[in-house]
Amino acid sequence: MVALVNIGVIDWLAEQAVDAVGGRFLLAATVLLFGSAVISGVIDNIPYVATLTPLVATLVASGGGGPETAALWWALALGAGLGGNATAIGASANVVVTGIAAREGHPISFATFTRYGLVVTAVTVLISWPYLWLRYFVLA
Repeated sequence: MVALVNIGVIDWLAEQAVDAVGGRFLLAATVLLFGSAVISGVIDNIPYVATLTPLVATLVASGGGGPETAALWWALALGAGLGGNATAIGASANVVVTGIAAREGHPISFATFTRYGLVVTAVTVLISWPYLWLRYFVLA
């Protein structure tokens, strides 16, 4: 994923995102929250966040640093952090705990982890969206 930053793909995507957002930061925060949750369930959230940080920084800079742009950082953090709970490979801690559980004689299959993880992820991400909306777009 870091290679995407090094070869300029993330900079190009950031330019495209600024054009697409056009000042609609609620839309950007929504896409970032839900998109990050989905992607972080499939790939580890640490390299994902490291890769998307320049893109979010560009979006924030395009908005002049107003309170609504802070929602973009929170959308990335919440989406990636909570999305990592969806699968056993979504976060490093999940990999560690499933390994420890197996070693202690209580294996947790990928399917079992995902069955519970998807519910937890869906509920927590759905709760996060109204928080972002209220905190950064209604009450800001």
